[in-house]
Amino acid sequence: MSTTPQLRERIENTIRFLAVDAVQAANSGHPGAPMGLAPAAFELFDQHLRFDPSDPDWPLRDRFVLSGGHASMLLYGLLHLYGYDLSLDEIKRFRQLGSATPGHPEYGDTPGVEITTGPLGQGFAHAVGMALAARMTRSQLGGEATAEQEAPGNHFVYGTMGDGDLMEGVVAESASLAGHLGLGNLIFLFDDNQITIDGPTSLSTSEDVQKRFEAQGWHVQGPVDGNDVLAVRAALEAARAETDRPSLLITRTVIGYGSPGVAGKSKAHGAALGPDEVARTKDALGWPQEPAFLVPDEVRAHMAERIEAKKQERQAVDTRHQAWREASPERAAAWDAARNRKLPGNLGELLVDGRAGVDDATRKHSGAALKKLHELVPFIVGGSADLAGSAAPPMIANDGVVGPAAGEGADPFAGRNIHFGVREHAMAAITNGIALDGTFIPYCGTFMIFSDYMRPALRLAALMKIRSFFVFTHDSFYVGEDGPTHQPVEQVDSLRLIPNFTVFRPADGVETAMAYAWVLQRAEGPVALSLTRQGLPALERPAGFQSEDVWKGAYSVREPDGKPDLVILASGSEVSLALGAADQLAGEGVSARVVSMPCIDLFAEQPEADQLALIPDDGTPLVGVEAGRGESYRRFVGRSGLVYGVQRFGASAPAGDLAAHLGFTPDALAAAIRTHLGR
Repeated sequence: MSTTPQLRERIENTIRFLAVDAVQAANSGHPGAPMGLAPAAFELFDQHLRFDPSDPDWPLRDRFVLSGGHASMLLYGLLHLYGYDLSLDEIKRFRQLGSATPGHPEYGDTPGVEITTGPLGQGFAHAVGMALAARMTRSQLGGEATAEQEAPGNHFVYGTMGDGDLMEGVVAESASLAGHLGLGNLIFLFDDNQITIDGPTSLSTSEDVQKRFEAQGWHVQGPVDGNDVLAVRAALEAARAETDRPSLLITRTVIGYGSPGVAGKSKAHGAALGPDEVARTKDALGWPQEPAFLVPDEVRAHMAERIEAKKQERQAVDTRHQAWREASPERAAAWDAARNRKLPGNLGELLVDGRAGVDDATRKHSGAALKKLHELVPFIVGGSADLAGSAAPPMIANDGVVGPAAGEGADPFAGRNIHFGVREHAMAAITNGIALDGTFIPYCGTFMIFSDYMRPALRLAALMKIRSFFVFTHDSFYVGEDGPTHQPVEQVDSLRLIPNFTVFRPADGVETAMAYAWVLQRAEGPVALSLTRQGLPALERPAGFQSEDVWKGAYSVREPDGKPDLVILASGSEVSLALGAADQLAGEGVSARVVSMPCIDLFAEQPEADQLALIPDDGTPLVGVEAGRGESYRRFVGRSGLVYGVQRFGASAPAGDLAAHLGFTPDALAAAIRTHLGR
């Protein structure tokens, strides 16, 4: 069945009214963008996007990112029509508890949804990471596609975004890096409907989007009429042909298209049309009033043909891919190892080797662990926000650089070190995008204080339970002379509050190495490392310690004879401080167990009996120590316990002077514990 103009209009209106009816039934949602974008989005899915609805995770598929996640019904309607496992009943349950059609697309909830999109701009920035991962895969594991062979990494990343996305700073950051890197496999449609929730875009912006993106190194086309299918098709074909620059297609649409009362108005943005306006809109577009959620028989029949065509296209790609496998067995094996996360079985042992007994900052231990990981795990990649010189994290020698810095004549995607630039907001999102691609294990890093710039992407990583990991250094007031703007006080506590987000704060080289081993071998979601700027002494541990004890989240590093008079909990740089205070107290006849707690999250997962054996709930005085607010320890020490933390911002001074000023010396801690014990 050919797609006649009449049939195409029926399909576009099916997409529109699935959105209209779903939003109306829920009395909640955003019908306007799906109504305006239906023709362009259908063109993209039908003629350009490579996918197999029966296998949403097919690794050679193109990716589609709906950055303006409020337009979720546009995506749900397309997924339903193209045969994904998304029934009409689920469309009818839009925005209802437990449905596969939540208000914004949620990764893992709905087949065919590539990423959780809600906070504007994040989808676009994550898509940059997806496109970067594809380019790196092609260079390092695949190769150029030919008529006979299909190597991995040759797919495209498509997306749509609106004015709201463009106003968010994360888009400026990530678009800048995408243009700098020349991600020619990234193609975005800008839904230029000139409307925001509050009214016309002229209320808040007057920039020239075309010039902005051209200045950032993008290939820009348009404005193109979003209802002119042939123009949209030609622009998408031109975008695919532009291999050295990412492409932006400025697509002029009408929000709420077809609605007599709200088309082109902000009313179409964030609320149901209402029964009367739904009826008027259906009349205006020649659509039956009943039934709601109509998919006409001729539309269903045509889409069945298109679904079969997509599956046949996948079979043809797989045939070419098998030819590539036979011609490039070593590369195929390397790609399989990356996709299957093939790791050395004794990874922890390899990382710990040489770290015991070494006095150093945990950021330096982290750099050593990353160097080993780059040798042992060829599919680990990452970089920092212009802080490699501070080991946050460092550049790994001999592993190449991504982008133009690779050098003239060098493949810009053959390296594994990424210079993100001073773009923390985008860096975290791009790291997530690399993780979502599924080939590389990505990391990124900066100073702990700047984790605040990264919070939206950290939260999305936790929501999606993806394996990004974040390396934060300079994690306390010991930053010193840079002063309170650079000295984190509340950040570590706040990161521990994020669900599904594991935070390690290691105390020495052994704990740091085992944190990295856990990230690669055990993590089922994002992980953050909280690391020191200042040097720390290596811990002396009791007999019987096993390096995997670190994975329990907490363990004893000082055990007195008999029942302890108190228990001191600490992490990171404060473990050695707690040991010093315990030594002083022991001289006064007060015996203390000192517990290193590198990961509160993992300790909370231990059996209750094991937790109580280490941190008793029998009246033994409990103290938690941290060079920050330290409120994470309150759950363990209780209301009557002592949280010895920092209840103010820091100051600009040498780290040693600050430690004395803020009371982070063995003498001061021991004195505070004596007072707490009433001695």
